[in-house]
Amino acid sequence: MKLKLDNPKILADIITIISDIVTEVRLKVNPEGMAMTAFDPANVAMVFFSLPKDLFSEFELEKEEDLGINLDNFKAILRRCKPGAALTLERADNMLKLGIEDRVKRDFSLALVDVDIEDKELPEWDFTSVVKMNSDSFVEVIEDCEVVSDACTFTATPDKFIVEAAGLNSARAEFSSDEIEIHSANSTARYSLEYLKKFIKGAKVSSQVAINFSDGHPLRINFPTGNVMLSFVLAPRIEQED
Repeated sequence: MKLKLDNPKILADIITIISDIVTEVRLKVNPEGMAMTAFDPANVAMVFFSLPKDLFSEFELEKEEDLGINLDNFKAILRRCKPGAALTLERADNMLKLGIEDRVKRDFSLALVDVDIEDKELPEWDFTSVVKMNSDSFVEVIEDCEVVSDACTFTATPDKFIVEAAGLNSARAEFSSDEIEIHSANSTARYSLEYLKKFIKGAKVSSQVAINFSDGHPLRINFPTGNVMLSFVLAPRIEQED
């Protein structure tokens, strides 16, 4: 296996974002490109990303590779890629060789780890509500809710999308179908802001976000950038009755 990215920033940004949610992952490289699916330790959230083959300037692969990666260590190396640098990745036994090609060529070796997780694909659901909007606006709304509570409620109708949170204080934002793209029946669901504030970092890689949810069902948030996809899934917040 030998891969080369002439612009490794997108990979570095994605790894930095998902390292807040999971620590060790199995990075898969196949003829379609590079992809990863992982669960957080509490099995509340799921994260997925894919980089297509055509994003790489070199893509040599004799067989599919399954790479156990510690994300903190991987992230630290990727941060050494300065603007304009290229990144190569090669498998050598139980090591991942990373080369940074800049004014000086630098080489790193990252020990591969055994990651004992079940292989799962990103689930496909039929969502009642699909909302597409500017990712910076979504970031603002989630940060507003975080000020007043630890969870927020998403409500969608055919012509409105509402995000609100309430504790001793409250926050509320409402968008109409004239402002954003809404494909929805009537849906309401509640989600943890602890996870949402991590997910919204995906705005760093995409100017748009797609929010998919149904009554009391898991949420899926997609941050698409061309053929690159960063997605998160979050279980609904179930309030305990007294």
